[in-house]
Amino acid sequence: MVESTLIYRYDALPLCGSVDDDNSSNAQALLEQKKKCKILISKITPNSEPQATIESDDYNIHYLISQSIIYLCICKKSYPRKLAFSYLSEIANEFYNSHGADALSRTARPFGFSSFDNFLNKTKKIYQDQRAQSNLDKLNNDLADVKKVMTKNIEDLLYRGDSLDKMSDLSSSLKQDSLKYRRRAQRINFEAMIKQYIPVVGAGLIFLFLCYYYLKK
Repeated sequence: MVESTLIYRYDALPLCGSVDDDNSSNAQALLEQKKKCKILISKITPNSEPQATIESDDYNIHYLISQSIIYLCICKKSYPRKLAFSYLSEIANEFYNSHGADALSRTARPFGFSSFDNFLNKTKKIYQDQRAQSNLDKLNNDLADVKKVMTKNIEDLLYRGDSLDKMSDLSSSLKQDSLKYRRRAQRINFEAMIKQYIPVVGAGLIFLFLCYYYLKK
């Protein structure tokens, strides 16, 4: 399930956050995840992946960057990633349409859009409902291809100092390697085709030459 939602500006200004149950059994664990979200925000740059999943203990932190605003949700690992990004996409569209201009202005204040929490709560309840989850999973097959969403462990970010930029670099590198191997495969296939058909073409030319020679006589 979606445990918490956070909305930040690119410059790390907090714009809005969901009102969570502080008396729940996992309140302390959720607080720790929120602290990690702040670290995650500080590592996001223009070169970072526009959407990614960060694995952290028993949770996944999913984020989506849209129109210079960062949307994050903290979910249990069992919660479907496709639904998490569907949820973030819906939140992003509504928030930008309602508050985008004000949120990106210089006069925006920390948590100055707390009224948006009403929409967060309503939308979160929809995504908590098991029947809604089943329907959304069918309706949003093309919304987010989770196989293409980069995944990274929070430990790499906190203790090994990895950057989210590396994920983008890795993606570009994989794409270049893929193109390189595709060209190589095409060349190998072409060479194999030539080797396969050269004897046939050669024999055909010899046959035509012999036919021409004897007919000319």
